[in-house]
Amino acid sequence: MDTPLDSLFGDTADDHPAHLAAALAPPATAGHFDELRGAMARPGQPRGRDNTIAPVWARFFEHLGPGGFADLDLQLLNLSRQVRDNGITYNVYADADGPQRPWSLDLFPLILTPDSWQRIEAGVLQRARLLDRVMADVYGPQQLLARNLLPPALVHGQPGYLRPMHGVQPAGGMFLHIAAFDLARDPQGQWWVVSQRTQAPSGLGYLLENRLITSRSFPAAFSALKVQRLAATYRALFDGLCAMSPAGADARIVLLTPGPYNETYFEHAYLARYLGLTLVEGSDLTVRGQRLFLKTLRGLEPVHGILKRLDDEFLDPLELRSDSRLGVPGLLQAIRAGNVLVANAPGSGFLESPALLGFLPGLARHLLGEELALPSIPTWWCGERAALDAALPQLDAGVIKPTFGSTASAVLGRHLARRELDEWAGRIAREPDEHTVQAYLPLSQMPTWKNGRLTPRSTLLRVFALSDGCGSWRVLPGGLTRIAGDTADIATMQRGGSSADTWVLTEGDVDTTSLLQHGHPATQASHRGRTVTSRSAENLFWLGRYTERTENTARLARLTLQSLNGEDASSQPLLAWLGELAKEHGLVLPNVPSPVVSRRVFERSLVAALGDTQRATSVGYNLGALRNAASAVRDRISLEQWNLVVRADQDFLRGCQQGLQDGEYSTVEALRLLEALSGHTAAMTGAQTDRMTRDDGWRLLSTGRHLERFGFLASALAMAFTTGAVHDDAGYEAVVALFDSTITFHAEYQQRHDLPALIDLLVLDRDNPRSLAWVAQTLRGRLARLEGSAPGQVPGIALTVPDPAGWTLDALCRTETLLPLLDDCARAAWQLSDDLGARYFTHSTEPRVSVGA
Repeated sequence: MDTPLDSLFGDTADDHPAHLAAALAPPATAGHFDELRGAMARPGQPRGRDNTIAPVWARFFEHLGPGGFADLDLQLLNLSRQVRDNGITYNVYADADGPQRPWSLDLFPLILTPDSWQRIEAGVLQRARLLDRVMADVYGPQQLLARNLLPPALVHGQPGYLRPMHGVQPAGGMFLHIAAFDLARDPQGQWWVVSQRTQAPSGLGYLLENRLITSRSFPAAFSALKVQRLAATYRALFDGLCAMSPAGADARIVLLTPGPYNETYFEHAYLARYLGLTLVEGSDLTVRGQRLFLKTLRGLEPVHGILKRLDDEFLDPLELRSDSRLGVPGLLQAIRAGNVLVANAPGSGFLESPALLGFLPGLARHLLGEELALPSIPTWWCGERAALDAALPQLDAGVIKPTFGSTASAVLGRHLARRELDEWAGRIAREPDEHTVQAYLPLSQMPTWKNGRLTPRSTLLRVFALSDGCGSWRVLPGGLTRIAGDTADIATMQRGGSSADTWVLTEGDVDTTSLLQHGHPATQASHRGRTVTSRSAENLFWLGRYTERTENTARLARLTLQSLNGEDASSQPLLAWLGELAKEHGLVLPNVPSPVVSRRVFERSLVAALGDTQRATSVGYNLGALRNAASAVRDRISLEQWNLVVRADQDFLRGCQQGLQDGEYSTVEALRLLEALSGHTAAMTGAQTDRMTRDDGWRLLSTGRHLERFGFLASALAMAFTTGAVHDDAGYEAVVALFDSTITFHAEYQQRHDLPALIDLLVLDRDNPRSLAWVAQTLRGRLARLEGSAPGQVPGIALTVPDPAGWTLDALCRTETLLPLLDDCARAAWQLSDDLGARYFTHSTEPRVSVGA
């Protein structure tokens, strides 16, 4: 029975924290190593003050803070809030909660003593060297296969073995640059390797965020325990990649991601920003003359190294998966030519097979002349007859894994009934090569804080070896600790698990190296300026357009609902104008009757469509598109700006869905939601205007905003003339309100309702950011800066936008002059959009920069 927390705090407030922890924490499950107590848990082990905990944990609990255990619930709440505020997500494709969910982080870190870490570090360094040697042989002389030290069927049957890479000598002379090893501690406290990852091991970004949040939660403990820092190893990785790349220290290294829908995309964007790398997708790169180039707004720029975050089979649709749109056509040819370094080199997938673990002891003796310092969990590849005969009798005590597939589908024999065991035995006997059996290892259990009490949970530790130069490795002094769910025996994020920071303690000085120190590429003054890829530029352009479009449609929806329920609801020109605008911009479905015909039906339809993202292109649709565009440039916008976009989208859609569930089409509630959204979009505009660097990416974002505004206002004003709204008092005021110029208008013109006043403010005023002249002038200026034109010179692409210098009030007061101009402005906006796409995003026009092979 769990001890109530309050009963311990009542008369033991001055008790030693270690004694209190021992009293609070139940022992680990019998037969598992108890990290808190530093020993195997025994059956029937009692909980109490005399049941001492390990010294490192005692020191940790001594430095919890002034509130001690009583503050841990608040600490956990703050930690969860920090995860949300930092936008840390882990995407699960089959998750019913949507494509993104907050990262799961536990309150306490896993603490490793210097002695324990020394054994782990030595074993991981040895294994990293071994795996690189194995890969070099398999894609080179294949002596291991010839001597049957590694069964050919195990290698050649593995989809991760890439025949196009045979005979390739990778740039820099190393195949592997990053290797991850999943470690488990047995009941006696010894560490074993359970699996290894080499294609694109995840965790390097998440563990950085775990460290940042956990160290801030327990700053006194982090300092007192002398926890090793991480930055020096990341810096060594980057420096090593540059040194081994064809261009040396001046190399351009990019981080290749599958895109925003990948489960670990947050990590990709975070890691790229942390290391100072350009985040790219396959469509951002192209191969010309066996060399790799990055598509940028300024043309093609050479790329010398890739830190890849996608599996090998998707890398090159010409030679690997032809249906892949994630890779780069011709990339393998550039790799074979030695013109680009890829970390890790394609073809390392066969190293991830669990079956390989059983052969590593012999490979270590042959290749290194050493015994493995860190043992592998006992493993039998059933493709060998002797291993099959040894594995079948112990299925009920083992773990069944696919030899050539994802180990996420592992099956624990101890959970199978006799009939199921017999079925598995038959399946394995029929297809022995496809199955591998491993011994079951009870995972060690560390303390977690759940529901106001200490609770032991099973853990698995992922440790990373990173190359810092040719043939040289470092082990990151930390790792990604994964914690199993409440009832799980397998610690994995896909099965509802959590994570924890990993504190490696040192007895010497703590390395305080920081990536912010002088000399790191992320902080050097670059002679090239910040690179803007064509894809990022396009997404920034559409981020600007959808921000403006969301603001415009929200203002139009508010104006329409207010007019339908105000004293001007009987104005036929006003209703006709609003009805036409609403249909043109997707606020209502095409078959909805005009408000002139049925005002209430139109009103209910408009409210119902606000949050409809499937059938209508109303406010909710535009807000979702804004969020999608922002998610594609997470590495270029601030955390606050991203959180603002997410909050606006969630709040608006939640409010719309709540209104539909209540069965009421409440205009009052719809107006409240639109007003709140107006505040969010104003904040977004401010962030885009004042909190982003004025590079070419920002200029395209700004161009997108003004292009959208130009087309919207021109068409809205033209429609106000054709419907007669400007000749009606209510319609006149509504036009001014749609241009967001009511206060300015009445300050300058009081109660005038004549056309010269309207045209002067909404068309000609160069100081009004909502006038067509101001927008046209700003667009032409942005395009001139984008093209690098000399002062006063207008580039060809800007000539599409009408020049307001020739506009006069006398001429525009005549509708035969004004209406054609408004039509020209609207057409110019859409034509400019096409021209920008062809020139900067698809590069379908003549290139401005010639890049030789």
